[in-house]
Amino acid sequence: MTHPNEELFESGKSLPIIPSCEHFAGSQKLIAKAFELQRKLGAIFDITCDCEDGAQVGKEVEHANMVASMINASDNTYKMAGVRIHDYSNANWKSDVDILVSQAGENLAYITLPKCNSYNDVKEQIEYIQATCKTAGISRQIPIHILIETHGALRDVEQIATLPWLQVLDFGLMDFVSGYQGAIAASNMRSPGQFEHALLARAKANITQAALANSVIPCHNVTLDLKNSYQTYSDAKKAREEFGFMRMWSIYPTQIPAIVDAMKPDFGELEAAQGILIAAQDAKWGPIQYAGELHDRATYRYFWELLQRAHFSGVKLCEEVNKRFFA
Repeated sequence: MTHPNEELFESGKSLPIIPSCEHFAGSQKLIAKAFELQRKLGAIFDITCDCEDGAQVGKEVEHANMVASMINASDNTYKMAGVRIHDYSNANWKSDVDILVSQAGENLAYITLPKCNSYNDVKEQIEYIQATCKTAGISRQIPIHILIETHGALRDVEQIATLPWLQVLDFGLMDFVSGYQGAIAASNMRSPGQFEHALLARAKANITQAALANSVIPCHNVTLDLKNSYQTYSDAKKAREEFGFMRMWSIYPTQIPAIVDAMKPDFGELEAAQGILIAAQDAKWGPIQYAGELHDRATYRYFWELLQRAHFSGVKLCEEVNKRFFA
């Protein structure tokens, strides 16, 4: 029996299958704790090692070297650690790339580019990353994540979403609100304002539309209330169901399971997906009837992506599905 990856050919680019949560860690201590938590919970979230806000002024090179060594360490069990470098206006961004790509290019899960002001900013950064990979002998494409957190980035978001190597568009709510210089109240960095204020709702909708139209994952901003896991769950669920975000930041350990739980696929759909794909594989991927409905390769692709996202979220799937598709 052939595997769905071999049979369900996509017409065009498909969305990346990546975890629905990305956890930020800025110091060596916090990165080590994040690796430990990942080993405990499983490969259900990415870790973003922060070379931007996490680096002390004057010690940027030392910080980048530390992050490279942590990414290469055996504690990085699942090789699911990326990095956020300095922004385009900061002179350290090129040295971040030089150090991280040359030392850890084979193990970097992704590189996040913050605070861009235009399409041209991030185009130049991506071209520099590509050239650095070539010089370092790194043949793989390192996925790029771009933070949309300025007026200029939002203005150019549809063009930015077409850039090469791009995997994720992130929304940076706090910097975005700060950019309005008091026209948007700080209270709108929290719920319900972050979803209800017209300018913020429009920004989020524009980002998800641009991302999804270009087969890029849209990622939602953090919940500022660190220890109220229900607030995190509620924000993640609203972001997923009402705005189309498929991933969200975490900045505190208890936020990780709340985000993953909120963004898991619907249980009813998941149950049907397992039965449909088993029957489809038995039918050698031809059309089938299941529960009185017709299914073919178009729906098989949808349900296969659903199963993969569930698998990444740690959802328990039936033994037959695990044996056939994930063994």
